[in-house]
Amino acid sequence: MTIKPTVAVLGPGGVGGLLAALLSRSGHRVICLARASTAESLRKDGIQVRSRQFGEFTAPVEADTELREPVDACLIAVKQTGLDAALSRVPAQALGDALLVPFLNGVEHPAALRARYGSGHVAPAAIRVESTRVSADPVVIAQGSPFVEVDLASATAPRDRLDALAAALTASGVTARVTGDETATLWTKLAFLAPFALLTTRHAAPLDVVLDRHRTELEALVAETAAVGRACGAPTDAAQLLARYGSFLPGTKSSMQRDAEEGRPLELDAIGGALLRAAETRGVAVPVAARVVEELRAAGH
Repeated sequence: MTIKPTVAVLGPGGVGGLLAALLSRSGHRVICLARASTAESLRKDGIQVRSRQFGEFTAPVEADTELREPVDACLIAVKQTGLDAALSRVPAQALGDALLVPFLNGVEHPAALRARYGSGHVAPAAIRVESTRVSADPVVIAQGSPFVEVDLASATAPRDRLDALAAALTASGVTARVTGDETATLWTKLAFLAPFALLTTRHAAPLDVVLDRHRTELEALVAETAAVGRACGAPTDAAQLLARYGSFLPGTKSSMQRDAEEGRPLELDAIGGALLRAAETRGVAVPVAARVVEELRAAGH
């Protein structure tokens, strides 16, 4: 009998909670790492999922405030704004040789994680899903999208470890694949995410409203982000990026917009700031991106 990998999940929110629940449901041992109150709730009630794709189910998980034993993989699913504090829950000595898989926005975090934990097992991931934690006690995850798609890539981690994790995710119901290019994976995600996040937040409107009322601005911003992606070595295509926006349901909001509505810190620097820094480094003009980021900062974000 094949032993299924043990997986730790740092940050059981919309993304981490959904992946933890799916992996648990498919027979994996899952250890969620969270603050004490959330960990207690998880141990008591597990994770409740309400999903268009998977229906409603409850998955039992283990939970702790800190990783205390080696695991096969550790999924990092916290916001960039809380990353430094959250990483205190994952001591390097406890992590061992686990595959460290950040599901973070932006393109600058892999270097920081490699500096902290070593380069050999950091495997950045990009996920496409609409999933939100709608309750913290009990932990309830609502998945609005009819898909969960994950791309794994690493310039430093062993390919067989990536393949094993992709297989585990696929068996749990996720559409997972290993790509051959870490830069392309990260920039394809950022080129899609930045216009979506920045404009839904700037106009306080869901994606379909932005497409309808601010399409010219959206098209210009997509063209800029695609150009930066190409300059960084990713095959980003503006037409393909725009076409993907049309696949989302009316009312779809970005996580940055939701954070703004709830008064939480925004990942503006990880998304918009990273885009502007890369554009400056590569000599790509991004006037629309610069204006929108400045407007958001001026608004107190």
